[in-house]
Amino acid sequence: MVKISERWQYRLLLWPLPALLLLCYVLPFAGIAAWSVTLPEPGVANYARLFTDSAIHGVLWRTLYLCATVGILALLLAFLMAYCWLYSSPGWQRWVELCVFLPFWISVLVRTFGWLIALRSNGLVNGWLEGLGLIDSPLTLTRNSLGVVIAMVHFMVPFAFFPLVSSMRQIDDRVLLAARGLGASRLRVFVSVFLPQTLPGLLGAFIMVFVFCLGFFVIPAILGGGQTVMAAEYVFLQMFQTYNWGIGAALCMLMLVMVSGLVWLLLRFSRLERLVG
Repeated sequence: MVKISERWQYRLLLWPLPALLLLCYVLPFAGIAAWSVTLPEPGVANYARLFTDSAIHGVLWRTLYLCATVGILALLLAFLMAYCWLYSSPGWQRWVELCVFLPFWISVLVRTFGWLIALRSNGLVNGWLEGLGLIDSPLTLTRNSLGVVIAMVHFMVPFAFFPLVSSMRQIDDRVLLAARGLGASRLRVFVSVFLPQTLPGLLGAFIMVFVFCLGFFVIPAILGGGQTVMAAEYVFLQMFQTYNWGIGAALCMLMLVMVSGLVWLLLRFSRLERLVG
């Protein structure tokens, strides 16, 4: 019977992963790269249009602005929830876990339609605000950036929560106790000792949320109502509505470059094992 060395056993166990990456990502993306320089005719006209078309610039700036806004808000909420989960009583920890895991298990499509029902003119939010006497007429919470940001933040908080919890759990409590023992107040310990040690986790969580948001399609398409078009929806419109596959493919390549740059920053300034360990 042929004996397989331990090294080859691991290689045989892992071969499906590179094979799937090659078949499902590398080869299709090679085709998209080819479209970007061959459709509708060979050349770099599609890339030149990316730098000259004001409509594309508007979509890109809107995408970056919304991604940054969602990243900051999701990071703030996730930081508070992670801190509460780490240092609160078991009862409060269960509530935090419920708030994180329950929406995490629900489909993004279901959550998006839920927010659409809650934020529409005669929805729950406007009904509550009118019932409390805070507004006289319904607020416009859908078909604009506000509704998109609310739904995206709700979706992305769990993705920021887990890296932050992992980062916070690796902070040595003895360092915090030593600072308290030297006479520092709780606020001083938090600002000068605790917060700086969470910066790699904050940076990693922000980049992860930002990268996820770059590819958002469902939430902007439903809650934006065509008024808040982001890059992924713009690519869809170019490819399947106007059949301009070349410019859609070129925009995909630009997004790949942006994501690659962010991943490089993540690997350069954050330790991945601290985000997932």
